[in-house]
Amino acid sequence: MVALCLACLGATSMAAGPQPNTTAPVVRALPDFTDLVELVGPSVVNIRTIEKVLARSPAANGQADGEEEMQELFKKFFGMPFPGAPSGPNAPRQQRPNRSAPQEEEQPKGVGSGFILSADGLIMTNAHVVEGADQVVVTLPDKREFRAKIIGTDRRTDVAVVKIEAAGLPAVRIGDVSRLKVGEWVMAIGSPFGFENTVTAGIVSAKQRDTGEFVSFIQTDVAINPGNSGGPLINMRGEVIGINSQIYSRSGGFMGISFAIPIDEAVRVSDQLRVSGRVQRGRLGIQIGAVSKELAESMGLAKAMGALVQNVEANSPAEKAGLEAGDIITKVDGKVVEKSIDLPRFVGGIKPGSKATVTVLRRGVNKDIAVMVGEFESDKKMASQAPAEKAPAQSTFSALGLSLSDLTEGMKRELKVRIGVRVDQATDAAARAGLKEGDIVLQLANVEIQSVKDFETTFARLDKSKATTVLFKRGEWAQYAIIRPSK
Repeated sequence: MVALCLACLGATSMAAGPQPNTTAPVVRALPDFTDLVELVGPSVVNIRTIEKVLARSPAANGQADGEEEMQELFKKFFGMPFPGAPSGPNAPRQQRPNRSAPQEEEQPKGVGSGFILSADGLIMTNAHVVEGADQVVVTLPDKREFRAKIIGTDRRTDVAVVKIEAAGLPAVRIGDVSRLKVGEWVMAIGSPFGFENTVTAGIVSAKQRDTGEFVSFIQTDVAINPGNSGGPLINMRGEVIGINSQIYSRSGGFMGISFAIPIDEAVRVSDQLRVSGRVQRGRLGIQIGAVSKELAESMGLAKAMGALVQNVEANSPAEKAGLEAGDIITKVDGKVVEKSIDLPRFVGGIKPGSKATVTVLRRGVNKDIAVMVGEFESDKKMASQAPAEKAPAQSTFSALGLSLSDLTEGMKRELKVRIGVRVDQATDAAARAGLKEGDIVLQLANVEIQSVKDFETTFARLDKSKATTVLFKRGEWAQYAIIRPSK
């Protein structure tokens, strides 16, 4: 009836006068997921984890503790042993029964989901589903149960592979994430709250959502709840294109936003886990930050892109190759670094020990640097930095609101810098730009600063009516500030 009325209105409107030539939107029927459930459902498993904890018998402990406490109270208030208890100097000391000794007890730890990768029993799930478990129990849709062996886990991507001893299992088909489109229908199968083989559906809300260090997630509005973790996200061709991993929630339940690990990244991780039980990732040994729009403009970049090198670790692959704080990395092996979060993913995907070409923008000039990529060390910590002492030579730059002093060689060694001057005071323009006392100025307008005199010379050449860039180091981090001189 509604469609008929709309058609009548359209006819009346056309009769009234000429209408603009518009293309009618493509009308599609709502999807039917029944065939997908029949196709993929047999490959989705329920995963229960069990942990062993130390436990005591409450009844036994209560009885032993009560007897001992009663004897102590009777002796304290009446000055004599409890009736029936051994007495005398040679009376043996009553021993507590061994029944209070701790015993191992199996307790359920959690419930999750997974899916079959191969017919011989390889199963993919989330790392957080099986992490810390003493036993992993896999239940197939036909209700068969198996004890699973953990092949390997990777916390950084939240991917895990487990193995059960079975054959002829129905494996999933892996899809092509590059073909995935925002607005596309997708389906999830899992065990939310322990309810096995639960099917939910929705659409892809966004791609490449940056919420993790090494993973750019698929965002959907598919209903995902605790227990769905590790289950597959499936496209309309019946292919797995993601692993349901996280939800955005203020209540602990589904609120319309869920995240899945792209299956191409998960497969890369699982391949390494199957071979060696762990994942090797490349590293450069740098700390990075985002490139702001203002910094991009001041550095001559057409748009805000790349990753700003804020610190270079001592003896790291980056330091040996000649990377410097203040460099903006724009490419890795020809792949464009659109956002700073892209860099750890690109480098992490490079095999440690191999060479990579890193393109940097340094003081307005693009430069290719060959780096021998190292292996990522998750627990590597930056060394603490001793506070610097003031150097006697000082100079004040009123237009910038800066008072600066030279660094002694000892201070440079402590601060791990080879150039720079110390900020003794930051007011007005410098303070507005974010500079503080104790910062080390490394560059002014892309010119390296060795001393206060260098700063004076460079500052004298600047157009005082325009903003200028200052690269400075604070603690272990280097970053840019945009200073607009006071008039």
